[in-house]
Amino acid sequence: MNNTYFFMRHGQSTANVRKIIVSFPENGIAHFGLSTLGKKQVISSISKNKDLDKDTIIYASDFKRAKETAEIVHNHINANNPIVFSKNLRERNFNQLEKTNYSSYFFKVWEFDLLGRSFKDIESVYSIADRFKELIIDLDKKYSRKKILLVSHGDVISVGLTVFNKKDPKYHHKLFFMLENAEIIKVK
Repeated sequence: MNNTYFFMRHGQSTANVRKIIVSFPENGIAHFGLSTLGKKQVISSISKNKDLDKDTIIYASDFKRAKETAEIVHNHINANNPIVFSKNLRERNFNQLEKTNYSSYFFKVWEFDLLGRSFKDIESVYSIADRFKELIIDLDKKYSRKKILLVSHGDVISVGLTVFNKKDPKYHHKLFFMLENAEIIKVK
């Protein structure tokens, strides 16, 4: 890898408050942004971070909760570059679980992930890993020796961490439990 990467999970969203899964672009891009607490979490997290600066390049999911998180970070560090929104960082597609209680993935989806199988028609961890690898390959072709912040969602980040650590993505939840809302982790 040619760059130093940071993952940041979005701040608490209104979907988190309602305890529902929002994974469809038609729901997540225009709706379910950050809660008041979510905005405070992002400010607190970026205020404590000493690694990110104005030269940091920010890529984010285009879902409202990630977009608002990236915008807060961008403004706080007075970033020189515009935010780039990438479909490769979008929330995992949970299909029939859309707008259901998020406990569904704790007890169903992650169990199937460990078996290396997909639960019904939910996006597999291997699909997430493929789109994540595609993004990193593109970024490493485009940039060299840059700090790149990737603002995304829990499962996408934990699968991304398996990719960086050369582990099987089916173990994403066991190896890299979801980051807290607005948490930033340096991966290289």
